[in-house]
Amino acid sequence: MNPQKVSEPGDSEQIEWNLRLYVAGSTLRSTRSVECIRALCERFLKGRYELTVVDLYQQPEQAQAAQIIAVPTLVRHLPLPLRRLVGDLSDTARVLKALGLATEDVR
Repeated sequence: MNPQKVSEPGDSEQIEWNLRLYVAGSTLRSTRSVECIRALCERFLKGRYELTVVDLYQQPEQAQAAQIIAVPTLVRHLPLPLRRLVGDLSDTARVLKALGLATEDVR
């Protein structure tokens, strides 16, 4: 099974943000993480991002390949440099800061 793409911009738009969220199954924590990141992306990056959710129960090899040791883990692939955020993703200010989203970057 391929990773699930949760949201992506239209074909004519350029992806500026590429995010991958690693979760473990459909636990409350995993579900909440997906909801929080999806809401954050829709609010601050609408039309400029691609979010892929990887369930490590379904794809355990992805954990090793991406060097994931804890979940949930959010990895920002674009824009460079690569950044990782591990743990609770419900604190919007913390997530924005970890992703490097300054107030002038958000619409």
